[in-house]
Amino acid sequence: MKFSAIVFFSVMILLSCEQPKPLAYQSKGKVDFPVTSEDELMLDSIQRVTFRFFMEEHHPDWGIVKDRASEWAPSSIASTGFAIPCFAIGAERNWISRQEAAQIVLNMLNFFINSEQSTDSLAAGYKGFYYHFLRMDTGQREWKCELSSIDTGLLMMGIIFARNYFNADNETEKQIRQLAGQLLGRMEWNFLEMPADSPHPYTISMGWKPEESMLNWGWTGYNEALFLYVLAAGTGMENVERSYNSWLSTYKWKTPYEGYSHVAFPPLFGHQFSQAFIDYRGLVDSYMKEKGLDYFENSRRATYVQRLYAMENPHGWVGYDSLCWGVTASDGPTKIYNFDDKKFLGYAGRGTAGPDYNYFDDGTIAPYGALSSLPFAPEIVIPTARYFIEVHGDSIWGKYGFLDAFNMTAKWVNNDYIGIDQGPMMIMIENFRTGLIWNYVMKDPVIQDGLKKLGYEYLN
Repeated sequence: MKFSAIVFFSVMILLSCEQPKPLAYQSKGKVDFPVTSEDELMLDSIQRVTFRFFMEEHHPDWGIVKDRASEWAPSSIASTGFAIPCFAIGAERNWISRQEAAQIVLNMLNFFINSEQSTDSLAAGYKGFYYHFLRMDTGQREWKCELSSIDTGLLMMGIIFARNYFNADNETEKQIRQLAGQLLGRMEWNFLEMPADSPHPYTISMGWKPEESMLNWGWTGYNEALFLYVLAAGTGMENVERSYNSWLSTYKWKTPYEGYSHVAFPPLFGHQFSQAFIDYRGLVDSYMKEKGLDYFENSRRATYVQRLYAMENPHGWVGYDSLCWGVTASDGPTKIYNFDDKKFLGYAGRGTAGPDYNYFDDGTIAPYGALSSLPFAPEIVIPTARYFIEVHGDSIWGKYGFLDAFNMTAKWVNNDYIGIDQGPMMIMIENFRTGLIWNYVMKDPVIQDGLKKLGYEYLN
């Protein structure tokens, strides 16, 4: 039996359960994309198998989710943040009960509210922020990693979703809402504001370590931290407008191909992480208003640029074409040298915004890179998803769906799954299908206040 037939058969069984009614795909000023029944079956299958990662890789008592599927892996607070909407998706699609999803999320929030916040090197966090990685056995800091602003931010975005989605009048969901408010309310943002004489004055620092103090590198635009400034503004960061203007001042406007001018950031994840939670369709700040472009269209263009780059394939990597694209952060072949002595990297923030603006492109494709762009450009993502399954499914699909990455030049396939790949992919598929995460996050006062403080408006 061919792989595609196996997927189709399995998804027919899954669809025997009641499913949420899809919403029409809407993007302000764009034509709706017609989704066929076969497309829906494929997307449902991808989501259902991806969901297993979060069900099987979370702590049974604390709810926190592993960074990756490997046995040795610690928890990632970003993976945990992405997991929260994934449990809700599971409840909406009747893969688990709402009660089970709510209890897992409540366990998470209890863990974070009760974990140690101090300057101790083994604490879970400090000043309302959390360390990037936490041990699965003790809940303490792992690998002397940084107190991470971006990863804490992703955790908090999941928590914002939770306090709006879990709105029932029962004790479990009431506790979720109460604890979510406490966690959001104790973030001390100005602790991480870069000083005036730093390389990136007034921006939000990437993090802090008890051994070194604040990291001397700030979040400058444009990248995955777009949401971070909205979150900071909505949760009380002082002088946040000054910080945001510093962020905007470092944007890079590129025209890699005619008709595809956009604010560039080569790795696709930088366009996806913020929009997994915030619905940027039609939204512009002062910079984007001047360009006459909303952030959603910006990401749509970045997605198309990746496909055009793969079709052009300036470095001659095996497999790149109109159906095989998606260069973004992932594992890589590392020390394999079997193609003209070319060097391949391990884990890297790969990306491309055209032939003249690349990060570490070594022929490695991450399936989640294309799939997480589904809302932006379904007309090119859906054929690529089908290609991945039907042509490469036997090698790049496994227990939790799409494996992290593959490289046809190096004849290499990763054998692992990464939480910050699985989460955005599952969430963005759901946003495309029903708008679930966008609908609940956008109504939160933190998001609305943050957008207002930063001067966002809807483009006419």
